[in-house]
Amino acid sequence: MVLKSLRIGVFGPVLFLVGCSFTSESLWPSFGFGDDEETVMAAETAPPAAPAAMPDLAPAPPPQLGQTNFAPPAVTRAVSTGTFVGQKVAQHRAELISLQGTIVQRNQQLQSSRQQTTEDSQRYHGTIAAINTRLQLGTTPGNPVLTAQWQSAQQELERLSGDVAQLNSLANSVAADSAMAAYLLEAARATYGLAGAIDEDHRQLAILEDETNRTVVLIDRLLNELSEDISRQTSYIGNERRNLNVIGLAIQNGEILGNSLFNRAFANAAPVGGGIATPAAAAGLPAGQQPLVVIRFDRPNVQYEQPLFNAISAAIERRPQASFDLVAVAATGGTAAEAALNLSRAKQNADEVVRALANMGLPADRLRLSSTSSGDTATNEVRIYVR
Repeated sequence: MVLKSLRIGVFGPVLFLVGCSFTSESLWPSFGFGDDEETVMAAETAPPAAPAAMPDLAPAPPPQLGQTNFAPPAVTRAVSTGTFVGQKVAQHRAELISLQGTIVQRNQQLQSSRQQTTEDSQRYHGTIAAINTRLQLGTTPGNPVLTAQWQSAQQELERLSGDVAQLNSLANSVAADSAMAAYLLEAARATYGLAGAIDEDHRQLAILEDETNRTVVLIDRLLNELSEDISRQTSYIGNERRNLNVIGLAIQNGEILGNSLFNRAFANAAPVGGGIATPAAAAGLPAGQQPLVVIRFDRPNVQYEQPLFNAISAAIERRPQASFDLVAVAATGGTAAEAALNLSRAKQNADEVVRALANMGLPADRLRLSSTSSGDTATNEVRIYVR
């Protein structure tokens, strides 16, 4: 894929990377002020620029799982007094012992799930590291070895998702245990009001109430830690799914991109409304605004993904809540039929760029689409503006 001209602007000073010309599939960018023809021509004759620094494709480290070992306190044994209240105390004690046995099993399941999650995460990170290393060293587009490794990483991420499902199931069970513990605590307190008790009954009941209360607190802590583990793991897996999409695109093109754009800044950004295909003026673009990126489709198989990714990444690093207007610009030269055909092709080009941005992790609600025709361009273009 060959790109004749890709112009990238940055925020702040009016500085542009203009008119990239390709020779033997290599990009020759140059920096200049303004956007006139002299700058474009100077860029086309400039020597190759120094290669950009390799982006860091290493996946984010997995979230730290909880470390607590939840061991319930022992239940104090006691001899029944033979009274009715004494029998109720013995019944509550047996129920508490049974509940604590269940908590021991839940704790064993939790520790086992944590160990399994750690092992699955290590395998996933090992696979991703191998892919990233190969991408950074350079590879061919669609390398079948990398494709197989990418599929393996997907399977390993699915196993991590299964681990989260197990934690969810365990959390549901612990929630039921929490309800049972609360019932036992209320039942123990209600037993104080029964008639026919002796002092020994109330002494045993007080001990049982304290131990039940400590069990309630332990279960609440277990449930809270489970919820935190599930929340962190769910967010992590969602981020890694988006990163895998970007890695898939990088493997397809045989070149480095980076981590998902979504994970860069959009997770905490305020939502904005999307748009529909309208003329560029109706998209709310300020008059005379310079585009962040201009992609000229003057030949088949234009290769623009890497420069586009770099430009969008730089934009959201400077303005985390930025959104973008993508304008399909069709050349108006020729007959009316040719102009209509150009507009249709320009929209198809824009659809291709939208799919590439989606694969890079750009949320759909951060992109507004429009189309227009222009007599100032000799070929169809896709222009991207920062909003």
